[in-house]
Amino acid sequence: MRFVVLGAGLQGSASAFDLLRSEGVEKVVLADMNISSLPAFLEPYRGDDRLEVVQLDARDQEAVAKILAGATACLNALPYYFNFDMARLSVDAGAHYSDLGGNTEIVRQQLGLDEEAKRRGISVIPDTGLAPGMVNILAADGIAALDSVDSVRIWVGGLPRDPEPPLNYQIVYSLEGVLDYYTTRSWVLRNGKPTQVEALSEVETVEFPEPVGTLEAFHTAGGLSTMAWDHEGRIPTMEYKTLRYPGHAHIMRAIRDLGLLDKDPVRLDGQSVKPRDLFIKIVDHQLRKPDSPDLVALRVQVTGQSESRPATVRYNMIDYFDEETQVSAMERTTGYSLSITGLMQADGRVTQSGAFAPDTGVPAGEYIRELGRRGVRIHRSGP
Repeated sequence: MRFVVLGAGLQGSASAFDLLRSEGVEKVVLADMNISSLPAFLEPYRGDDRLEVVQLDARDQEAVAKILAGATACLNALPYYFNFDMARLSVDAGAHYSDLGGNTEIVRQQLGLDEEAKRRGISVIPDTGLAPGMVNILAADGIAALDSVDSVRIWVGGLPRDPEPPLNYQIVYSLEGVLDYYTTRSWVLRNGKPTQVEALSEVETVEFPEPVGTLEAFHTAGGLSTMAWDHEGRIPTMEYKTLRYPGHAHIMRAIRDLGLLDKDPVRLDGQSVKPRDLFIKIVDHQLRKPDSPDLVALRVQVTGQSESRPATVRYNMIDYFDEETQVSAMERTTGYSLSITGLMQADGRVTQSGAFAPDTGVPAGEYIRELGRRGVRIHRSGP
């Protein structure tokens, strides 16, 4: 099996690392504009013939098509605005495709590749990271376990193990992406109808076992992806919330409401400046703490009826920075989710062709087992 991984950042590198440790993988091509600095966990593979690191500008579609020629699968860890073009080029190349998603409107465009993907006998699966991705697969598994469903509630967050004020947060992927989630309205199901709610709203407390303890949860965009529309009229309540340490939402809401996250430029000393760009420039380096270990906390809870009785299916996970491999919890839960999906597409465990969301085509049982083989433990309770 020959894999192409687009994007050599944190998640793409983690996906490549996981593929190189997987049986049956003959070649991994890791492509990005910047290939000068790869994570330490990839260094042992620098001399391995199975890893090929290639400089690539994803805007050069001819160059992308050339790299995809002969690939079994393409795993895309580039920013979301490349996702449709990379999916289309993969379909043209006859390669399975998956990505980290993050933008529901682009996902809808990708699902439009369904007919051509079926014709070529391949699968196109956007949104295959942590959230969206893992949480959607778990939610679908819980929905399938019950006779009827009243609510689906999802909580997930990447956090520092040793939080530091004032935000008690460290960047585990892209600050720009985080700020998009904090400023974009979130789609949920209320009374069975897709409804938008404000980001950072409806803060609640969620308890996890120590050493994580008490966290707060609030609405952010993107986590449900297309599930709100797929289950419209069938499930009364469905929502996704981000987890942080208590107090984070209050501070970020104040920062947002003061206009510091706006994208519309203002005049400053005769120059045009976007407040968000300035905020990122000032804050980004303060929130990047590469030597500070992280964790990921997750809970998916599906409530309803089973055999005419009230029932709840619950999934819990706490994953930590891997001291042995030096792979972060966010890389393990996001990058490994992408590589697991790609492997299952390539080896036939994803049996259907076409373009579809992960919750409709990735077999949950096998997916959970693959996570467990990598030490990412999902604890399930309920019928």
